[in-house]
Amino acid sequence: METRYSRLANRSMAFVLAGGRGSRLKELTDMRAKPAVYFGGKTRIIDFALSNALNSGIRKMAIATQYKAHSLIRHCQRGWNFFRAERNEYLDILPASQRVSESQWYQGTADAVTQNIDIVDSYGVDYVLILAGDHIYKMDYEIMLRRHVESGAEVTVGCLTVPREEGSAFGVMKVDETDRIVEFIEKPQDPPGMPDDPDQCLVSMGIYVFDWKFLRALLIEDAANPASSHDFGSDLIPDIVRGGKAMAHRFTSSCVKDRADSPAYWRDVGTIDAFWKANIDLTDFTPDLNLWDKSWPIWTYSESVPPAKFVHDEEDRRGSAVSSMISGGCIISGTEVRNSLLFTMVRTNSYAVLDHAVVLPYVDVGRHARLSNVVIDRGVVIPPGLVVGEDPEEDAKWFRVSEGGITLITQSMLDRRAEA
Repeated sequence: METRYSRLANRSMAFVLAGGRGSRLKELTDMRAKPAVYFGGKTRIIDFALSNALNSGIRKMAIATQYKAHSLIRHCQRGWNFFRAERNEYLDILPASQRVSESQWYQGTADAVTQNIDIVDSYGVDYVLILAGDHIYKMDYEIMLRRHVESGAEVTVGCLTVPREEGSAFGVMKVDETDRIVEFIEKPQDPPGMPDDPDQCLVSMGIYVFDWKFLRALLIEDAANPASSHDFGSDLIPDIVRGGKAMAHRFTSSCVKDRADSPAYWRDVGTIDAFWKANIDLTDFTPDLNLWDKSWPIWTYSESVPPAKFVHDEEDRRGSAVSSMISGGCIISGTEVRNSLLFTMVRTNSYAVLDHAVVLPYVDVGRHARLSNVVIDRGVVIPPGLVVGEDPEEDAKWFRVSEGGITLITQSMLDRRAEA
């Protein structure tokens, strides 16, 4: 009979790489790292990797931070402070703190782990799961850990299945019939197909499982190599593929779905268009990402706020929301909201219209504003009568308009417009 001690998650730790800016999100990451960007009404992007680890049974975690980490650290301190050391549970936040030398910050993804070898040693784990902290997905890591141990691999790489024509944007794994990786190719023009499906290819998710003893020795060796960029994807993984045993783990075999016919949901919300679409998709009748599934919850910091409120019921001044998600603390006062997602404590005023809008926390929308196909940053005060989403040329004078026609609005943009 299996006991909790036989679960590999109990002998593992999750090391989450959360130091990147995510520059393609433009002004959304001016003051926060990409993993700290809001998503889904009340969560942050990093909550998905951390929740996957927690739900998989992993109780030892570390988060490496670097770029403008304050909001990320504050979020983790407030929302992930329930680990108890007396129960052998830990969540350590590891800012780049020049631990190796006074002039060296984290030089790459592998170096972020190298600089904290002593901390990982202190956990006393057998396996280390390296995770990117900036993707949206639900995955049972215990399954991946088991496949890693059963295969005897030196590294197991989490892989997505994508059409071959899309593979050129990723690091692609060429595998044999057993899913052993025989070649790692970074953004190839002609991606290799899979043995069982030539029209599809396997691309890296930035998720790796290692035996800690093996990884520890590998990191020390890599740190001494001046020719290395000290990066998992660029250096360590290709070296193991060439000289050792690297296995691909298909996301479809461990993704968490609430319905058998649901797609294997994974999103990199790394652009304004992708961020907007992934949030708006949640307002669908049956979204591909189920945030209501209590069997695999997404944990986060939840502010203590009152329920959402809708006020006024006149012909042109009715507080209403259709096909939308409205978070706690919102007051929809005489505003028409359609196909939109409003985060915590948003206040909208009379005669305003929001259509396909992603509105981050603590935004105030003035009277008679009409906003469509927009992303509004936290704390923005929308002036009365502002119209965005109807004249792209006018919008582009003051705001950032994406390639897909989504307009990003920040307070500094509005301030410059007011001063003009």
